[in-house]
Amino acid sequence: MFHDLGKVLQTINKYMMKNGKIGLCMAFSGLVTWMQPAVAAGVPDNAPNGIAFPAGYETWQVVSLSHRNDNNTLRVILGNDIAVRAARAGERPWPKGSVLAKVVWKDASHAEWVAATVPGQFVHVEIMVRDRARFPYTGGWGFARWVGKDLKPYGDDEKFVRECYGCHEPVADADYVFTRPVFVHGAGTRTTIDQRLP
Repeated sequence: MFHDLGKVLQTINKYMMKNGKIGLCMAFSGLVTWMQPAVAAGVPDNAPNGIAFPAGYETWQVVSLSHRNDNNTLRVILGNDIAVRAARAGERPWPKGSVLAKVVWKDASHAEWVAATVPGQFVHVEIMVRDRARFPYTGGWGFARWVGKDLKPYGDDEKFVRECYGCHEPVADADYVFTRPVFVHGAGTRTTIDQRLP
């Protein structure tokens, strides 16, 4: 089930007030954990190309955030430990074992703050898995997507990756990754967010 968005935002706001300066990334990380869709049968089925749903991805660290104006969606991009280390180091190409997960919601307006865009209806989870040997024909990345609250694997067969790869081809020079990592620096270091371009 989905948790009530208003309660989620109230919890994040209270945490932010109690703990002083906190990055937007940490707030979204909490939001991702709270808004996980329930899967009636437990673990979702593998994608048609054999990629398994990444168990425990909701505890991964936030790598970046994005918004798409063309389809009015908010996205939180999470990374496993390998991807987070690579993002922080600016390591490109991304190393083997890097996994990026993009959690997507439709835009919604906050009931008490109409100017604010907040996550609304859950849309899907997309992942990219770096393994050049396993995925040599798609830039060394395996692509997968699980749609809706039931996290149904996207695509009728493994040919669905043509769509994903075709979308990512324009950023081949950035190792096929659109994401621009953001970093929040804690007390005693920098307190601003810097953005490292690929």
